[in-house]
Amino acid sequence: MSSSVSHNVYFDGKVQSLGILTEKGKATVGVMKPGTYVFNTSSHEIMEIVSGVLRAKLSGGEWLSYKKGDAFEVAANSSFEVKCDADVAYICYYN
Repeated sequence: MSSSVSHNVYFDGKVQSLGILTEKGKATVGVMKPGTYVFNTSSHEIMEIVSGVLRAKLSGGEWLSYKKGDAFEVAANSSFEVKCDADVAYICYYN
């Protein structure tokens, strides 16, 4: 188990996350400031909202809202868009 924590910064600091190892495997815990962002995935991801409301549009899908406790899955090697009007905290599990 790695003892270091990775720090990722995206979109001029408006999205930041810390990489950790959880009982579910690799994950990032992060925050997003208000804005619209596009993320690309290299592995399967499960995004769980910890605080706030996030609207997400998966590849080929429509905009859906997710709030605290909600989660959505993103396929490997795809992209998805997110919009948030206020600060959002999330945990993203990936493998």
